[in-house]
Amino acid sequence: MCGQITLEQLEQQVLRLPPQEQLRIVAHISQRLSALPLIVVDEESQQRWREEGADELLALCDAAAEMWNGVFDAVEDIRQIRGGGREDGLAVREVSA
Repeated sequence: MCGQITLEQLEQQVLRLPPQEQLRIVAHISQRLSALPLIVVDEESQQRWREEGADELLALCDAAAEMWNGVFDAVEDIRQIRGGGREDGLAVREVSA
């Protein structure tokens, strides 16, 4: 069974090599990586991925908004935070139904 080494251990071993041998390792790794197939993401897939991420974020925002009652005023919140206002720093106005 072959023992595994960590990246840090490998780096330490490479540092012990003379510069010419380090360059040979770099060239070898570069050749192997160049032979790998290039992953190309088309625009449509990338756009779909962005939209899905935005939908997930909006769903999280909606879920968070449902946890609080009242109307929140960000400008007033900032004024309250700067001026001391409420202990929790939030400005909540009651909404008449």
